[in-house]
Order: sequence, then structure tokens, then C-alpha cells
Amino acid sequence: MFSEKIIDFDKLKSIVESLKKKGKKIVLANGCFDIIHVGHVRYLKDAKSRGDVLIVALNSDKSVRILKGEGRPIIDEKGRAEILSSFEFVDYIIIFDEKDVSRILTELKPDIHAKGSDYSEDTVPERETVISYGGKIAICGGKKVRSSSEIIKEIKSRR
Repeated sequence: MFSEKIIDFDKLKSIVESLKKKGKKIVLANGCFDIIHVGHVRYLKDAKSRGDVLIVALNSDKSVRILKGEGRPIIDEKGRAEILSSFEFVDYIIIFDEKDVSRILTELKPDIHAKGSDYSEDTVPERETVISYGGKIAICGGKKVRSSSEIIKEIKSRR
């Protein structure tokens, strides 16, 4: 069953406009979330703590292949979105095809763009976009645990 948290961009844009009028602080986090691990949970929980509403922009299968290569994702976008929708701290999920979330940031203008601890404020790919509309960047989730890519390599090495 597909969750009501997983919505299309036009609906999300309307919701965000309404929430902003009510004074709600909007946080946007993004990623592939191919194999969910504790680092993802820490990142998203921390991101949610920075505001009132957490939107997760999820890379589509197409954009994961561009970023990670053939053979990825392991779990398709519908499955990854459904898993993320089960987290109580995630309010909305949007699936996107681009390599980064600059377009989404430009249109939604969230108060905070949350990134994981594998970035610094200076290395966030969308840094200039966030600065251009007056948003803030938050590095979330604490020390990097390990990536889905590392987990996949480990699984392959145990065969």
C-alpha cells in the first residue's frame, strides 16, 4: 500500500505554501536511501528536530543509477518511499529524477536544507541555491556510520 505521505510535487508545493503561512519551519532532506541503515535514521531524526515539518526528497531509480551506477538501486523507488513513509518523523516524501535537489529547493524554499555528516556546509552540492533564497544548511545525524554502498560491498564479499 502506498502511503499518503508520498505525494506529487504540485500537491507538495501547495502544502508547503499553506504550512509557511501558518509559521511552520520546513526542513528538506534528500538522498537515495537504497538500503536503510542506522545512519539514515539518525540523519532523518536529527533533520526533523530542526523544524516542524520534514520533507524527504528521494532520488528516483533513474537518478540513483546516474549517481551510483548500474546495479543500483537495490530497492526500487516505490519500496524505498514506502519504507521512509513508515518513519513517524517523516512528514512528506517526493520522488525526483534530477542528480541534485536544486530545482526542488528553488521552488519550495524550505527554511533548512538538511544533509548528512558526509558533507560539510561548504561541500553541500546545493549550497549556492540555499544561500540564494535565504535558507540555512544543517549537517545532521552525527558521525558518519557507513554507507549503503559499503554495506553492499560487504555483503558481496561474504559470498
